[in-house]
Amino acid sequence: MTTTGTERASGTAQHVADSHDLIRVRGARENNLKDVSVEIPKRRLTVFTGVSGSGKSSLVFDTIAAESQRMINETYSAFVQGFMPTLARPDVDVLEGLTTAILVDQERMGANARSTVGTVTDANAMLRILFSRLGRPHIGSPQAFSFNIPTVRGSGSITVERGDGKAVTAEFSQLGGMCPRCEGMGTVSDIDLTQLYDDRKSLAEGALTVPGYNAEGWMVRIFSESGFLDPDKPIRDYTEAELHDFLYKEPTKVRLQSINMTYEGLIPKIQKSFLSKDREAMQPHIRAFVERAVTFKPCPECGGTRLSEGARSSKIRGISIADACAMQISDLAEWVRDLDEPSVAPLLSTLRQILDSFVEIGLGYLSLERPSGTLSGGEAQRTKMIRHLGSSLTDVTYVFDEPTVGLHPHDIQRMNRLLLQLRDKGNTVLVVEHKPEAIAIADHVVDLGPGAGSAGGEVVFEGTVDGLRGSGTLTGRHLDDRATLKSSTRTPTGALEVRGASANNLQGVDVDIPLGVLTVVTGVAGSGKSSLIHGSVAGRDGVVSVDQGAIRGSRRSNPATYTGMLEPIRKAFAKANGVKPALFSANSEGACPNCNGAGVIYTDLGPMASVASTCEVCEGRRFDASVLEYRFGGRDISEVLGMPVSEAESFFGTGESRIPAAHAVLRRLADVGLGYISLGQPLTTLSGGERQRLKLATRMGEQGQVYVLDEPTTGLHLADVEQLLGLLDRLVASGRSVIVIEHHQAVMAHADWIIDLGPGAGHDGGRIVFEGTPADLVGGRTTLTGQHLADYVGR
Repeated sequence: MTTTGTERASGTAQHVADSHDLIRVRGARENNLKDVSVEIPKRRLTVFTGVSGSGKSSLVFDTIAAESQRMINETYSAFVQGFMPTLARPDVDVLEGLTTAILVDQERMGANARSTVGTVTDANAMLRILFSRLGRPHIGSPQAFSFNIPTVRGSGSITVERGDGKAVTAEFSQLGGMCPRCEGMGTVSDIDLTQLYDDRKSLAEGALTVPGYNAEGWMVRIFSESGFLDPDKPIRDYTEAELHDFLYKEPTKVRLQSINMTYEGLIPKIQKSFLSKDREAMQPHIRAFVERAVTFKPCPECGGTRLSEGARSSKIRGISIADACAMQISDLAEWVRDLDEPSVAPLLSTLRQILDSFVEIGLGYLSLERPSGTLSGGEAQRTKMIRHLGSSLTDVTYVFDEPTVGLHPHDIQRMNRLLLQLRDKGNTVLVVEHKPEAIAIADHVVDLGPGAGSAGGEVVFEGTVDGLRGSGTLTGRHLDDRATLKSSTRTPTGALEVRGASANNLQGVDVDIPLGVLTVVTGVAGSGKSSLIHGSVAGRDGVVSVDQGAIRGSRRSNPATYTGMLEPIRKAFAKANGVKPALFSANSEGACPNCNGAGVIYTDLGPMASVASTCEVCEGRRFDASVLEYRFGGRDISEVLGMPVSEAESFFGTGESRIPAAHAVLRRLADVGLGYISLGQPLTTLSGGERQRLKLATRMGEQGQVYVLDEPTTGLHLADVEQLLGLLDRLVASGRSVIVIEHHQAVMAHADWIIDLGPGAGHDGGRIVFEGTPADLVGGRTTLTGQHLADYVGR
């Protein structure tokens, strides 16, 4: 047996294969990173901190995780890679010691309407096996309990080859659990035909009002040129047969201009293209159409359970699989724990572990039948985490994006334990985080800064948590910040009455929400905060609601286009130069003809990753050279879009370049802490917290008397929370009422009035457990929130 030199020198020396204990990054330049070099210890928990926009996500997600995923993708065949997203190599000199990276981010789950909490965590799969073994009456295999598998029968259609050479005809059947009426969706839809077309018009006149069905488009041309319909006849004049072909005809092959196409009635087309998708994942205008045109109601046959009668009839101790999936997970965990069947002991053990993980991570209030698309970003991230807790993989790099989002201080302690559990299995855990409670458990800290945007992108500290405290960086100085309770609170000017609120888990809540003050609604995750505010307050007249829904934008969308600020800027450029406003849009007439206004050229290299390179004609400025000759205030349009918000605010605020409409938007962007982002920065490069505040700044321009904000501290650095509190104070001082759903203790301490829900989550919550001032909440210490806030303010 041979030994390495290291081992010969000492019998206890480390094997050379065990010496790869660091992830080394050299010269990272993604986005705003300035030749960043770091060494991250493997099999340890490293937290990345810094103000929003300092470069944390650029280093962790866009450099380390992106290169790991790109290299894994390259191990697949060229054929498989053709179906995978193409990833360019990050702008970095050296990356060494990478392991397989698993991203556990806050992206919403389940664009598929059939996806539930149970299906994405394998809990459903285990329950199906359990019921197929123990359910009485016995009805079949696990697929007989799956709402995604239909029952199929075939007679005389299968030939079975026997060993004796004789062929026999056999019957085929597959027993699935899908409800035949709703096809496993749980709901049936009623479509309002008046929202699909104007029957006074013909197809040629643009009768169809469905998004994407333009008179010149292929969708309408199939109807017009199929030969089944007269394109010039008003729809109200169709015969019964024509109307049936128009609305309900089954798929039929037709030939249009020498191209084979499939003709299908309008109703099944809409059901396939719109109604089979998760409504929450739809583009806003598509979702608005669906909500306007379609009424959803529980399936009368399965009662919304998605399952066939047979699947619902088989029970274990009086409980069907539909009953089990409808239970609150904490209750289901107790029910499974009471089952003692030696024949399925390993299965029960694994199922108990998954369900207990839900409870431990603070999601015990969910049910397995909950559509995954309805989960918040924080709930989605924690649900993904459960999949990995039971994983057999080790020496993996797990990457988390603010796992404490949406968590009450009580729940953050649980989250910390689970992060440490992942680390102790031998994994490298990288966490982007702002909460001091989460930073405190780090083995290693990387602090980026010193500022945001172009003022950031540098590593300002690397070391232990204690070292960070004494480092003098912005994070280090604010790490031990503790808010103080206000010495006096504002007097309400009225009240919003809520009576008998019973949405989701609310238990007939009656509450008066004071007006003219800053009200904070708090409570553990799942206690009913969002149900109360979004269900009973947000829809009222004069209420402006800013929720946590993601901003959906393409590579061409940027803060200037999203906020509407680009419109007055374009008009000002056009007026000053005597030309059309369309010239000053990179998506219209002013676009560079070489890159079509994208600023980069995407080169498709077949099976390899496509490469993005700066356009050589416009040099990334996105506009035609002739457009850049026009100036306003001494700058061309590309220079204006390259300005950070703080600079643009002064540029458009005074002098010959003054544009009041643009200046008002810029002032709001600066107020929410986005002074460092540039006007033309693609929305796809903004972090979750930056997008949230961009939405807040946009909605602040609306004329409303009551503002409802859902966790506005998401993605905010400790130092930025103070700026947010100043913004909330200014809103109240201007005569508005502000209602904030929040877990951050600094916001609670700053409130004039607190409404605390609980005492627990799910059916253990849904009640008001405290109403009053922060001082009274701290003084009483009667609720979980009161106890944590008292500890936070040092009482």
